[in-house]
Amino acid sequence: MTPEELSLAISACLRDAVAAGDFTVDVPDEVRVERPKSREHGDWATNIALQLGKKAGMNPREFATVLQTRLVQIPGVTAVDIAGPGFLNITVDAAAAGELAKAIVQAGAAYGSNEALAGHVVNMEFVSANPTGPLHIGHTRWAALGDSIARVLKASGAEVTREYYINDAGNQMNVFAQSVYNRLHSLPVPEGGYPGEYIAELAHQVAAQHPGIRELTEEAALPVVRELAYTAQLADIQATLTDFGVTFDVFFSETQLHSTGAVEDAVARLREQGHVFEKDGAQWLRTTDFGDDKDRVLIRANGEPTYFAADAAYYLSKKDRGFAEKIYLLGADHHGYVSRLRAIAACAGDDPAKNIEVLIGQLISVNGAKLSKRAGNIIELRDLINWLGADALRYSLGRYPADSPMALDPELLKKNTNDNPVFYVQYAHARSCAAARNAVAKGVERTDFDASLLTDPTENDLLAMLGQFPSVVAQAASFREPHRVARHIEQIAGAYHRWYAACRVTPVNDEAVEPIHRTRLWLNDATTQVIANGLDLLGVSAPEKM
Repeated sequence: MTPEELSLAISACLRDAVAAGDFTVDVPDEVRVERPKSREHGDWATNIALQLGKKAGMNPREFATVLQTRLVQIPGVTAVDIAGPGFLNITVDAAAAGELAKAIVQAGAAYGSNEALAGHVVNMEFVSANPTGPLHIGHTRWAALGDSIARVLKASGAEVTREYYINDAGNQMNVFAQSVYNRLHSLPVPEGGYPGEYIAELAHQVAAQHPGIRELTEEAALPVVRELAYTAQLADIQATLTDFGVTFDVFFSETQLHSTGAVEDAVARLREQGHVFEKDGAQWLRTTDFGDDKDRVLIRANGEPTYFAADAAYYLSKKDRGFAEKIYLLGADHHGYVSRLRAIAACAGDDPAKNIEVLIGQLISVNGAKLSKRAGNIIELRDLINWLGADALRYSLGRYPADSPMALDPELLKKNTNDNPVFYVQYAHARSCAAARNAVAKGVERTDFDASLLTDPTENDLLAMLGQFPSVVAQAASFREPHRVARHIEQIAGAYHRWYAACRVTPVNDEAVEPIHRTRLWLNDATTQVIANGLDLLGVSAPEKM
């Protein structure tokens, strides 16, 4: 019996009680069941009586007593006790609990998926680094977390589009082009320009694609240099993201907003909404009506649009493309953007509480990390991947909330010991795979299955952890906190190691293969599947051998 199956059974009991006139109350879509803090209190617990008791005009304990008489009739439930002000503690028999192992194996990669966010259409924008240099440590955390958040949202039924906003407009791109041009001609870095060996690499690539570039005048060469260097640098960013296990569905160019007239159209639409006014020859958006600390200029007095105007046009583009929910993942230095983005949403006629969500992440540091030889003044993501490995980075970044500052210990991440969390979880997966291979070699196969045989306390603990996985995924999606998945599969790994030490999947020496061995193989393989599913949600591999 999975927690979801128990939840559905409790909901059915509630509906039956309403139909019988035991009480009158609206039955919620979902009844939440959780593991009690102490196993002495049963296998599962629900606070549904506390939620509905007063609504039914009853004391919660009285409500729980009425419901208790129906819950004990659920097949597989052996006891239902009332605790405290009205908590219902439920105990299931070994057979009911053990059936979960077979259900997980049969579900495969789909186990853990749920429909909690079905119908939600989400656009997630993250990373969005300027295409003027390589990705660095500042982008690392959002690349890992943004991708993992998207994964848990999709696993919970949401339709998610990962989007990267390319800031390829504005003076920064002119300075970038000038930096590459100067390197082509062995000139000093321009004032405010980009240093670093990667600029020399880009200059080499530009010259390779356009052999006659040095013969052109500066005026004629700069647009060519800008386009070729930009394309090469963007390709470098995309390749680094791929190596990090991060993919995007859309790379959206800021230049398109200007070239297609989207910025001017956005200003016109916001004016129609009544939020644009003129002052000192410029056009402003009255964002203070919606919580911003000051109104924002859209079009300067000289007719040039501001970055804020492009931000507004970009938001409207997402709205026009059918994204009811827009999630922005921003760095620790972007707190000021939150009120501006929410004000844009309100000015566009959206509800900032429903249509836009801004997540702010804190900085990370890596002890002993060295500045990039290519870029000179940053720690490159590529170097971190080569040094520590994508798995160690992804997992470590995924197991902490985004709003907590963190420092990674590279010596720990490179250890093949149990105090290294990623090794601990990956080793549990590899160990379970090895157990399955050994079982097959001994003639143990997943044929017959007798859930009632899974009576060892370590089996009960492991099954309980496996059963909680779908609800953990749903919570991770709801709160945008994939670290919940990481912490939970660490608990599963611990429960598996304890079970492995206490219970044998394979017979000893010349002992015959018994039903208990075959049944335990189902539980072993169920654990393999859940750990693999959890690691996949974090963008981390599940090795079969270590």
